[in-house]
Amino acid sequence: MSALPEVFRRVPLAHRGLHDVADARPENSRAGITAAIAAGYGIEIDLQLSRDGQAMVFHDYDLGRLTEATGPVRQRDAADLGAIPLKGGEEGIPGLPEILGLVAGRVPLLIELKDQHGQMGETCGTLETATAQALAGYAGPVAVMSFNPHMVLRMAALAPDIPRGIVTCGYTPEDWPLLRAEIREHLRAVAEYGPSGSVFVSHDVNDLDSPRLAALRANAAAILCWTVRGREVEARARAVADNITFEGYLPDIPA
Repeated sequence: MSALPEVFRRVPLAHRGLHDVADARPENSRAGITAAIAAGYGIEIDLQLSRDGQAMVFHDYDLGRLTEATGPVRQRDAADLGAIPLKGGEEGIPGLPEILGLVAGRVPLLIELKDQHGQMGETCGTLETATAQALAGYAGPVAVMSFNPHMVLRMAALAPDIPRGIVTCGYTPEDWPLLRAEIREHLRAVAEYGPSGSVFVSHDVNDLDSPRLAALRANAAAILCWTVRGREVEARARAVADNITFEGYLPDIPA
């Protein structure tokens, strides 16, 4: 089990980079990541899988919201994805190795692996393997996480020295209608926290009064939270959480 570096508890994490399409900085873009580094913030990014097994820095399963293209990300090769411009910017979809080279350890980097099958179950391991391979030898402060606990368990096996955590929430049927009730209940319990060797959770800011979250914190789990969009919400969140993932404003960086 690798401890979460202290900087992850202190430096606010820019959600999908410091994005603002009005300033040509789309989500998960090089421009947004560069802006976060310049401002001294940490960075949270998302990973999807390309058809040829590469870890791509992109949030959605489908290309339609963030690009002019359509269809699933995983039906395109990495080179093709890299040539698809992000809306509101002048660059294509980056791969994880390029982003690791850009960040180069200057700020903390929190990496979320997106569930690939929709039911938070076992995966083929391709995205986890690509992520572990890209991270091999990376020297900066980095941690990995996923909503899917099976992916976190696999990262424990593939990259045991990289701190890992589970993305958590209340799993209401309104927010997660495609998940079966028993799966929502299991995920709500964060049952794989111990078996995966996790050292943190990143929890929904609207559910910070969760008894399970309090129990994890009492057992020394670091508590991060998502997504904070203003100073008032941040103030309430920090009564429970060690750190925030934010967007839409510029939080202070504690000394």
